[in-house]
Amino acid sequence: MKPLTLKDPEIIFGIQDEIRRTEEARYDHRLHAVLLIGQGMTCPQVAKKFGDARGSVRNWVNQFEEKGFAGLVDKERCGRPPRLNEKELREIGRVLRDTPNKVGIAQNFWDGKTLAEWIKIRHGKVFGVRQCQRMFHKLGFRLRKPRPMVAFPNPVRRKIIKKTSKNSQ
Repeated sequence: MKPLTLKDPEIIFGIQDEIRRTEEARYDHRLHAVLLIGQGMTCPQVAKKFGDARGSVRNWVNQFEEKGFAGLVDKERCGRPPRLNEKELREIGRVLRDTPNKVGIAQNFWDGKTLAEWIKIRHGKVFGVRQCQRMFHKLGFRLRKPRPMVAFPNPVRRKIIKKTSKNSQ
C-alpha cells in the first residue's frame, strides 16, 4: 500500500502553530511525546519528529515522572501585572454605565480618550486611548459613535419627503 503524504509539506508549520495555539492542544502534544518515549523512542528522536527542542521533550518526561498528568499542563505564565486591580475595574464598569458628565468630564459619550482622561484623574494612572478601547471590550461594552444631528430630521419634512409615505399612495 502506498504511504499517504501531504500535498503541501510546508503545512507542517501551520499544524505546529495550531498545536501551540491552545492549552489543550499543547497538553495533548506533550502527552503524545511522553507516549512515544514510553514506547521506546529517545528524546532526540521525538524532538526531531515533533519539531521541538530536545530539552523541552526531556522536561516533559521529567515533569510527567514527578507529577503525572498534571506535570504536562501549562503553568501560569508570568507577565506584566495588571495596572488596575479588580476593584478599580469594577468601578470603571459602573462609571461607564452613565455619561461622562456625571463624573465631571465635559463629554456626552464615552470613548477611549475620555476614559483615559477619567482614569488619570481618578486613579492617577496613564493609559493610552487604544488600551482604554480594549478595556471597553474586556468589560463587555461596545464602542458606539453618536449619530450626528443630520440623522434626526424634522419629522414633518421627513413625512413630506419620504417615498413610501401615505401621501404618495
